[in-house]
Order: sequence, then structure tokens, then C-alpha cells
Amino acid sequence: MRIILPWIAVGVVLMLGLASMAYFRDMRQAYERVRGRSEVIESLYGNIEYMERGSGPAVLVIHGSGGGFDQGEVIARALLSDQFRLIIPSRFGYLRSTFHVGATFDDQAHAYAYLLDHLGIRKAAVVVLSHGGPSALLFAALHPERVSSLTLLSAGVASSANQNQAQANEKGDMLTTIFKYDPLYWAVNRLLKGQLMGLMGANEEVIADLAPGQQKLIDEVIDFMNPVSIRSDGVAFDNKATMPNERIAAIKAPTLILHATDDALQLFHNAEFAHSTIPDSKLVRFDRGGHFLIIVEQSAVSTETQKHILAHAEESR
Repeated sequence: MRIILPWIAVGVVLMLGLASMAYFRDMRQAYERVRGRSEVIESLYGNIEYMERGSGPAVLVIHGSGGGFDQGEVIARALLSDQFRLIIPSRFGYLRSTFHVGATFDDQAHAYAYLLDHLGIRKAAVVVLSHGGPSALLFAALHPERVSSLTLLSAGVASSANQNQAQANEKGDMLTTIFKYDPLYWAVNRLLKGQLMGLMGANEEVIADLAPGQQKLIDEVIDFMNPVSIRSDGVAFDNKATMPNERIAAIKAPTLILHATDDALQLFHNAEFAHSTIPDSKLVRFDRGGHFLIIVEQSAVSTETQKHILAHAEESR
């Protein structure tokens, strides 16, 4: 044992050293990836960070929990073509967008209107993923004259007291804890990616059936959540703010709802509630894909989304 223990200690030190090198390398790359690629404007609601690219009908792309403008860019790249003028903000508490204690999803909705005013855009299509849903829905309800169409992708809509929702909420609480610390999220991503994907709403069957290209895109989405520490305020806000619930009945914009029945994070009842509450909305149901629907069914989701936008588009000006 006197001979073996020193070698074990050396091995542990080497492993920790290699892990530290890998961690600091990945964090440096993550911070560099989000640096210098966005603009920031001041507003009544704090700083609003956004990216803009392309030309054509204006589309406001709103990211989900754990995101930022960089996740919104991945959504746009996966689903939208170059024929659109893409406006991709970071929501409150994500990257360089301000979070104020006491902020609400209503405030975030008003911030979208402020951003469009700044850019001289009268009306835009809105495409939203996951927990970007509440603020996007309220934007459509509170500013109906600004929204040409609304597309909900696996979106959160309403609170629920059923047991399945309670389990989904527990996953949200765990993700909120993981998202507080860069080293913790990095280690979980590196060592427990399957479990992390499960927390993010993909069941084992979905994970097992992923094609190499789909797995690569999911890896990009998960990796792009680094660095999480500059997104943690936004994740915590998403997890606790009040859902819009019945207020979405005021939405006038043509609304397309795309959701998988096996989504374990934003449960399918969100889609059913939205469809039954938003007048003349259209629900496209998928039987597989979990919360990674936009990747698992990328071609179908992209086709439906672009068709819906173009059917109701107005050129931005």
C-alpha cells in the first residue's frame, strides 16, 4: 500500500489537472463565442441585447430557458432560411440583457415592443421556443398590432396542478440549481450528458434513436448553454415567474402550435391549453421528439414554421 498510494495520488492529481485544463479551455471558448456578436440598447426595462441578420419579412426569434441570443441563432439556423430579417434578443437575465428584481413576463413583452421600435419594425412574426413562450404570448396579447403571426415550439403556456407537471417542475428546479455554476454545469454536461438530456425533456427512446446529425445539433444546443453563470438569473426568473394562463385568450395573431406528446419538460397540456384558448389557432401534434422536437422532427417543423410565417408576413420597414 505504501507503494501504491503515492501513485494513486499522482493519478488523481493528473486527472484533476487535465480536467481543469479542459474546463478553462472550454470556458474561454464559450465566453469568446458570445463576445462581439450582438448589440445592446438601453431601455426603460434595462439593457436589451440582440442580434440582427438577414433581410425580408421580420421574424422575432425568442429563445428558451438556458439560452440567449446564441440559442436563438441556433433555432433560426435550424428552422428558418435566409429569406427573413431575423431579430434575436436575449431575454431578461441572459447574457447582457438586464434582470431587475420584480420583473415580470409582461415587462419582457413590453421590452420586445421597445426593441422593434428601436429597429423601426412595425410588425413581425414571432417564433418562440420552450419557456420563451410566456413572454411571447403576452407580447401577442398586449401588442396585437405588432405581431403578424405566432409560432409556438414546445412552448410553456400555463401552470397545472397535476402530478406530471409537478415532476416536470422538479426537473426545472434541478436545472435551475445546475445553471448557477459554470463548473457544475460543465461537469454534468461532460460526465452525465444522457441524464442532463433527460432533465431537459428527452426520454430514453428519443435519445437512443437520434441520428448522428441530430446528436451533433443537440450537443451544440447543450454546449452553447455555456457559460451558464451569465444566464442563471434568467433561468431562475423563468422558473418562478407567473405563467400567462387564460390571458392568452386575447391573442388575435394567427397562431401555430407545434408540440410533441412525449415532451417531459413542457408537457403537452401546454399545447392543448393554447389550442383551446387562442382563437382559431392550429395545433400540429407529434408523437415523438420530446423537448428536442425541433431537432428530432427538424424538416417537418421547419416546413410548417416557414409556411405559417410567409402566409401572414409583412415586409419589415
